[in-house]
Amino acid sequence: MRSDSETWFLSHDQNVQDPRLPEGVEYHRVYAGQKSQFIRGVIAIVLLFAGLVALAQLCLAIVSTVEERFYEGDSLTPLRHAAGLFSLALLIPYSMLIQHWLYGLPAGSLHSVAGSFRFSVFGRSLLAFGPFLLTVMSVGFLLSPVETIPWSTADLVAFFIIGMTLTPLAAAGEEYGFRGVMFRVVGSWTRGSLSGALLGIVATTVLFSLFHGTLDPYILGSYLVLFGAMAIITWRTGGLEVAAVLHGTYNVSALVLATTLHVDLGGDLSSRGEIVGTPANLVPSAAIAVITAIVWWTTRKSGPARTPVNGLRI
Repeated sequence: MRSDSETWFLSHDQNVQDPRLPEGVEYHRVYAGQKSQFIRGVIAIVLLFAGLVALAQLCLAIVSTVEERFYEGDSLTPLRHAAGLFSLALLIPYSMLIQHWLYGLPAGSLHSVAGSFRFSVFGRSLLAFGPFLLTVMSVGFLLSPVETIPWSTADLVAFFIIGMTLTPLAAAGEEYGFRGVMFRVVGSWTRGSLSGALLGIVATTVLFSLFHGTLDPYILGSYLVLFGAMAIITWRTGGLEVAAVLHGTYNVSALVLATTLHVDLGGDLSSRGEIVGTPANLVPSAAIAVITAIVWWTTRKSGPARTPVNGLRI
């Protein structure tokens, strides 16, 4: 029996009982039991990274072709930034395609253990955690030393629009790729559910953090906390909705605040490995840790959400 807090947080719009989905398993164990699951998993991870690179190069090539007539230079333009974000957003359908092709599961089941996107979970987490995380992100920026550069009004408007539209989709794309497909792949490689969760959380967190290209202890530490929390939250809530909300809010806040303060956004993104972090980089990590603790507390009695059994949510 769920407590009121658990019902409020994890109740969802509907259960989709599909015979292709295993019954009564946690999010990361949906691929477990498949034949040749290790080989399939390796192929899935290779396809995921290959798609990540290929989609980015394709979108950038298209934009570069357009910009050749109107722009000269190597600085980050709104179109180039939009191309990078759009390529990440494409990981949502691409990840679903990988799952359907390799594992024969419904594409929509990548959303959650309910077999569909839980709009109620998404909306409640946005209202509950969005303002809090935005506030803490703002405090982190106020405490961080920033170097400003001149921005044109057109670029400021363009980056604001991009930040409010494509950035949340790009963050969700990363969640579907890494906390979705990859977490399920690695989480299926052990015999037990808990060991699978631990392996999946550690592997996806470390790999994705290092993929961001920095070894600075403060910046890398913030990535480890963020992505580790996203994996834990995905496991406990049984879906990607809350992780997508938090990751999207985190990235949107960072982009909008950076443009508002006239930070050299292009320089920061292109030389991420050379940036020296400060303790202020860990301020948002504290907020993420608090939110993760809240999610854990709301699922303390029920445990991680699981796929339906005979149409009933457990």
